[in-house]
Amino acid sequence: METIKTLIQSKFKNLALVTVALTFSIIVLMVRIKLNKSFFYLFLVWNIFLAIIPYAITMYLISKPSISKLKLGFWALVWLAFLPNAPYIVTDLIHIKIGNDSLLWLDVLVVMSFAMSGLLLFYLSLLDMQKLIAMRFKKIPIVTSTLFILFLCGFGVYLGRFLRYNTWEIISNPEVLMSDVFNIIVSPFQNADAWLFIIGFGSFLVVGFWMFKNLRKLAA
Repeated sequence: METIKTLIQSKFKNLALVTVALTFSIIVLMVRIKLNKSFFYLFLVWNIFLAIIPYAITMYLISKPSISKLKLGFWALVWLAFLPNAPYIVTDLIHIKIGNDSLLWLDVLVVMSFAMSGLLLFYLSLLDMQKLIAMRFKKIPIVTSTLFILFLCGFGVYLGRFLRYNTWEIISNPEVLMSDVFNIIVSPFQNADAWLFIIGFGSFLVVGFWMFKNLRKLAA
């Protein structure tokens, strides 16, 4: 209990930001449900729940400074498996239908609010993982590993959005998943659209993280 209290106190500003972002997202969604009498965007609640998991993992790991490298490595792999779920919400913008609907702006606001909440959780979690790597794996280059993770997330988002894989299929359907991943890697020209998305979305995450990290330094 004392550990949780200390963790909340040390992360109060971050938790306050996350709480405000999530509260706003839920309120806007409820307004949309009320006005449109449609539960269509309710799936965003599940998506944001999945986005919270990697942030919860790094918060837990930060609270365990004496955790062994083996356990940290295991949790880092679990974290990496769930991490693409956070920026994935950005691609939910494809569900917005262009038309003459007078409340189309509300649909944009709903999806964007959840997407921004997802990116906030994503970048905060990544910052925590950088600290953990720097503390426990001093020989691993932080910048290189961060770039690798960001583009790997772009790969993960592609698998989820276009090939419709989810995180659980790493365990439930690994053979087919690995087969598709291998095919994309070894046949880049036959999968040009995939690589265009991976590089483009990965670059978007890189630029976003660079801006987020530098803005936090200015605000400190």
